[in-house]
Amino acid sequence: MSEVPVTVIVLAAQRAGVVNPLAERAGVSHKCLVPICGKPLIEHVIETLTTLPAPMTSVAAIRVVLEPDGQPEVGAVLEPFRARGVPIELIDSDTNIVESVLAAARDGDGPFVITTADNVLLTHDALTRVREAMRSADAVLAVTTRERVWALHRQGQRNFYELKDAGYANCNLYGLANRKGLQAAEVFREGGQFQKNAGRMVRAFGLFNIVLMRFGWVTLAQGLARVGKRFGTRIVPVVLEDGAAAIDVDNARTYAICEWVLGQRLGIEIPKPEFPADTK
Repeated sequence: MSEVPVTVIVLAAQRAGVVNPLAERAGVSHKCLVPICGKPLIEHVIETLTTLPAPMTSVAAIRVVLEPDGQPEVGAVLEPFRARGVPIELIDSDTNIVESVLAAARDGDGPFVITTADNVLLTHDALTRVREAMRSADAVLAVTTRERVWALHRQGQRNFYELKDAGYANCNLYGLANRKGLQAAEVFREGGQFQKNAGRMVRAFGLFNIVLMRFGWVTLAQGLARVGKRFGTRIVPVVLEDGAAAIDVDNARTYAICEWVLGQRLGIEIPKPEFPADTK
């Protein structure tokens, strides 16, 4: 039996009341329009989503979540992709990330894949791995290991979840197989950024689970199983081999690293960027 095509939700909104430094530097209104290797960030993501070769994951629709004031400009960037046959829709964002996801999901039952407009190093393989994992889970979280990130670039990622089996970095790629999977999105209701805010972690995951994970007493799979139990869902990890999967365009440092990696993929000669250890 063939798999149900996924609806991909692309989170492209900026934080309310915050002028993004990369957008300001590039002279554009929204971060997702910042050019990299000759194209806006979001264009690289949509290119990957609309070129999945058969028999890889089939995409039923793409829903880009964005503030209304940015939709005319972003819509113009997305317009050429509509000719490829995948419906692309712009959805008004909410100040809360969970409400934005729920707005994009609407009354659908899934499956959904969620990523971000700055995830320019997204690959077909990562999407397919997440889709495959959704066959036996309600929710899927894509990660890679510290060693794989550092093998690519020592400054590619600085924040890792130190668990019993490895240090892990989030890849901003999630799968929600069904309505139960959407319950797992509640973890992010307070905006994520867990490594910077212990209170958010406790409220999202529960104090005992946090103690287990903080002290490295559980593996990634065990930790997600415990969190899933808290929300009545089965959450599983997908550990990607590509360290680049954990690097998206957050700041000038990660922009330069993403530009270098993209350049390698596109045949553009860009020197490997190097930074002092204290570079943000």
